[in-house]
Parts: sequence; C-alpha cells; structure tokens
Amino acid sequence: MQDTPASHPLTLPLVGLLAAGAGLSVAALYYSQPMLGELGADIGASARQVGLVPTLTQLGYAAGIFFLAPLGDRFDRRRIILVKAAALVVALLAAGASSAIGLLLLASLAVGLAATMAQDIVPAAATLAPEAQRGKIVGTVMTGLLMGILLSRVVSGFVASHFGWRSMFVAAAVSIAAFAAVAARALPRFRPTTHLHYAALLGSSAQLWKRHGALRRAALAQGLLAVGFSAFWSTLAVMLHSSAWHLGSAAAGAFGLAGAAGALAAPVAGRLADTRGPELVTRLGTSLAAVSFLAMAAGGLLPLNAQLWVIGLGAVGFDLGVQATLISHQTIVYGIDPGARSRLNALLFTGMFIGMSSGAALGSLALARWGWPGVMLLAAGGAISALVVRLWPSTKPA
Repeated sequence: MQDTPASHPLTLPLVGLLAAGAGLSVAALYYSQPMLGELGADIGASARQVGLVPTLTQLGYAAGIFFLAPLGDRFDRRRIILVKAAALVVALLAAGASSAIGLLLLASLAVGLAATMAQDIVPAAATLAPEAQRGKIVGTVMTGLLMGILLSRVVSGFVASHFGWRSMFVAAAVSIAAFAAVAARALPRFRPTTHLHYAALLGSSAQLWKRHGALRRAALAQGLLAVGFSAFWSTLAVMLHSSAWHLGSAAAGAFGLAGAAGALAAPVAGRLADTRGPELVTRLGTSLAAVSFLAMAAGGLLPLNAQLWVIGLGAVGFDLGVQATLISHQTIVYGIDPGARSRLNALLFTGMFIGMSSGAALGSLALARWGWPGVMLLAAGGAISALVVRLWPSTKPA
C-alpha cells in the first residue's frame, strides 16, 4: 500500500531538501562548461570536440525529459528519484575517470539522461504542496533549481582551477549520493495518477501537445530563449581562455554569480505573474533577454576591461529574463491539467532543452567563425524570436 502525499505534511526541511535535490541534479548539466578549456587541453581534444560535451549533455537531458519524465504520472515518484540519483552518481564518476573524448561524450550523454531527476522533483513538490501554497512552494523549489544551474559554474570553475576538472565530477557524484541518502528516508511514496502503459503514456503526451496551443507556445518560446542562454554559457569559458583574454576556468565560473543575481530576482517576476498575469511577464522577460544579448554584441567594440563589465551586466539581465519567462511558462502549463503535470512539465522542458543543446552546438560554430559578437547576435536572434511567439495573437488564452 503506497503512502499518499497528503498524509505527509510539507515541512520546511522537506521543501529545502527538494530544492537542494533539484539544484544539485540540474547542476550536473553545467559543471563541465567553465572547465572546457582546461579539460580539452588535458585529454587532447579540440575546441570543437569539447563543444560536444555540453551539446550531448543537453541532448541527453532533453531525451530523458521526453521519454522518462512522464513516468512520474505512472509510477511512484520517490522510487524514480532514487533510481535516477544512483544512475547520476555512476555517470558523473565515469565522466571524471574519462581519459579520451569518446568516453567523456558517452558519460556526458548519461549525465543528461539521469539528471532529469530534477524534473521528477518539481512535480513532486507541486503534488505535496497544499493548493493555496502551490505557487509559492514550486517557486521555492524552482529557485533551488535555477541556483543550481547558475552557481554550478562558479563552483566548477573554482574546483577545477584549484583541484583539477576530474575532482569536480567526483565532488558532484558525492553530493548526489548524499541527497539520495537523505531522500530515501524523508520522501513519502506517491500514488500514480494514471495506469496507462508506457506506449499509451507517451501517446497521451502527444495528445496533450496537439490539444493545447498554450503548451506549444510556451515550449517554443522557452526553447528559443534557451538557444541564447546555452550559446552564452557553453562558449564563455572557451572565449575567455583564448589568447586575447588568457583567463581560466575560475574567471568563467565567476560570471555565474552575475547570473545568480538575475535568478534571485526571478521570484519577483513570479509575484508579478500572479498579479498581472504570466503573459505580460513572458513578454517582459523575452524583451530583457534580447536587449541584454544585443548590448553584449555591441560591447565587442569596447576595450577588454569594459567588455567584461558589459558581459557581467548582460548576464544579470538575460538570466533574469530567461528565468522569469520560465516561471511564467510553468504557471501557464501547470494550470492546464493537474493530473498530467509530469507529462506537461516534460513537454515544456523538452522544448527548452532541445533549445539548450542547439544553442551549445550553434554557439560553438558561431564562436569559431564569427567570434564572440557572432555568438551574441545568435543569442539575440533566439530571444527576439521568442518575443515574437509571445506577441503572436492566439485564439485561446495563453
């Protein structure tokens, strides 16, 4: 007999555990980015080859969200979270032990698949939360997830600079193992909300996609924003490591602090979505991201020291825009069908992480051909396209 979440009050420590688990698992996707310059030199891989590390990680995450996250509506989410945690520990240790680019790429794909644990934790929080506090609780867990995305670069840059890039993967594995040990005791069991078999479950996801225009718009707009987000973060370390800058992984990771400042302001956008509606916030967020990317593209005309300031301020701006838009899109999507939250969440984040993987690949190509301004113009194009999607008239409420 499974326990029901309602029989387990959502205490502050449990909310903190869920936020920490979401942040630590999604952070695994980004630890490699500030280390790419040093990592490539150590294993003898070219800039284009190491650019595939974040690309395959994001592709693994997108595939895992689409094919694995819907299982949260069918099986006990607690068991799914613990199984994925164990798989993530193994994948991170394999990445840290890799001595050739081929092995590292396989491990990176596995990291992406297992890190979808974060997308089981967020619907779990929504299920455990009382109706009157659901927005607040989900927002808190999402803040943990967003801080994991952004501070992961700060941590990995520091650890790689002082202890080597392999140490970062080992430390990440230890953090996930510690979370799993606590979660095994603290998380309740969850009753399934559907008894559909796997093929029917995926088929129902396709039906949700066809039925709800608001879901399609949210996934497309967030995916377009994610192109710029990923292009920036996946090329920053390589750009700073170049002969023009001579800055290491610690400097690249430090820019994550600027991004974290933007993420911390995102709950303000969530409250604005509650009072003025999420549609307004999506338009403001995409506009802010576009302006930030364009400013960084123009900043290439400035002296190097001034460019660093522009990049830092731009990181605050576009991260705030991207995260505010994501929170508003989740508000839209979670309101469509409470019984299908895992599938709806999977579809939204599949679109987002397809954009992430595309941004990592396109960003590397743009950096090689047109330099940093080319990367920023690519990112600005994605943000402007997302704004067009949000401004495009809809026959149904978005």
